[in-house]
Amino acid sequence: MALQISATNPEHPALLLDLPWQLPLEQWPEQVLVPLPRGISRHVVRYARAGSEVVAVKELAERPAVREFELLRDLDRLGIPAVDPLAVVTGRADGDGEPLEPVLITRHLGGSMPYRSMFETTLRPATMLRLMDALAVLLVRLHLAGFAWGDCSLSNTLFRRDAGAYAAYLVDAETGELHPRLSSGQRDYDLDLARVNISGELLDLEASGALHPSVDAIEFGAEICERYTRLWEELTRTSVYPAGKYHYIDRRVRRLNDLGFDVAEMQIAHSSNGDTVTFVPKVVDAGHHQRQLLRLTGLDTEENQARRLLTDLESWMATQDDYAPGDPLAARPEVLAHRWVRDVFRPTVRAVPPELRGSMDPAELYHELLEHRWYLSERAQHDIGLDTAVEDYVANILPRVRGTLSDAAGEDTPTPPSA
Repeated sequence: MALQISATNPEHPALLLDLPWQLPLEQWPEQVLVPLPRGISRHVVRYARAGSEVVAVKELAERPAVREFELLRDLDRLGIPAVDPLAVVTGRADGDGEPLEPVLITRHLGGSMPYRSMFETTLRPATMLRLMDALAVLLVRLHLAGFAWGDCSLSNTLFRRDAGAYAAYLVDAETGELHPRLSSGQRDYDLDLARVNISGELLDLEASGALHPSVDAIEFGAEICERYTRLWEELTRTSVYPAGKYHYIDRRVRRLNDLGFDVAEMQIAHSSNGDTVTFVPKVVDAGHHQRQLLRLTGLDTEENQARRLLTDLESWMATQDDYAPGDPLAARPEVLAHRWVRDVFRPTVRAVPPELRGSMDPAELYHELLEHRWYLSERAQHDIGLDTAVEDYVANILPRVRGTLSDAAGEDTPTPPSA
C-alpha cells in the first residue's frame, strides 16, 4: 500500500512529505525533531518540524487514528479547546517493505505545557487549584457539547497561561464519544474517571518527591468533582422567580456572563396560576468575553485574557474625550477599541524585545505588564503609568526570570512573575 496523507488543509501534505515516514517514530533523527516537553502517553509521540509548523506525531493503529482525527475535527467545529488535527498518515513501510503503524498529526499548541513539566518545580496548592479549575471548565464544556471523554486526566490535557489562571486543552480524544446529549450516568462516569486518574497521577508525583507536602493526592483528586459540580449546577439549574420580576432573569444571565458563558437559548414559562416564572438555560456557550473582545478589537485570546483586556480597554475609553455612552454623536465603541489596539496594545507589546518575550503570546504578555504596573504603583503609592512599567519589566524582570516553557527551538522562555 502506498503512503497516503489525509489532511484538513491542501497545504499540509506538501509540508509533511519531507518527514522520514520510512522510519519508526522512535528512530526519527534529531534534526527533524523539536525538543519540547512531552506528557505521558500509551503511544510513541514526538514533536517534529514540518515547514514552519511544529507538529505532534503519534503512532497508533489506523482505525483509532482515523477515529481520533474525526473526533478532533468535530471538537474544532464545536469550538471546544483541543489540539488542531492536521493529518493521518497511512501506508507507511520501512526500507524492507515491512508495514509501520500509521500516525496522527496535530499542530503543537504554542505556549502550552504538559502537567509534568509544570511540576518540575513544586507547584503551590493554589496553583494546583487553578489547574483543577481549568480542567473542570474543559470537562463541563465537553459535556455541554455532548462529548464523553472516557479518559479525563492531567496527562491527556495541555495547559496554557490565561491571565493569572490556566486554560485547559484536550490532547487525547482516542476514547471519546460524541452524542447529541449526555445522560447523568455518562457524565458521572467521566467525572469518576477524572477523580481516579488525577489522584493516581498525583500519587505518582508524590512518590517522586515532586508534590507539595501539604497536598493530599486523594483529596485533591476529589476536588475536580466538587468544582465540576458547582459549575455544572450554575450553568444548568432551573430558576423560579416571582411573576413580573424579569430583572431576576437578567441578573442570572449576567452571572453566567461573569463566569464566561453566553446563554444562546433559554426556556421561560409561566406557572398555571401566573404567580411564578420558570427560567432554564437550554444552550450555554463558553467564551463570552472572548467573543466580545474579538468583536470589538479583532484580538483572539483566552477567556481570562479577554476579560482582563476588556477591563483595561474600558478604563482607557473612559479617558477619551469622544467617549460618551448613549450619545449618537460620540465615537462608537468599535472605533475606540481599534484606536486602543493601535495606540496602546500593540505599541506596549512591541516595546518588549522578542528574544525576551519567548513563547508568551501578546495577550498574556500585556496582562503581565498590567500586573507589573499594578505592583509598581502599589509600591509607589501612585499610578506609575504603562510606559514606566514596561521599561522596568524589560530591564529588571525578563532578563532574570527564566521559565519552564520552551519555544519551538527548545529554548527557555520567561516565566511571568504571577505564574
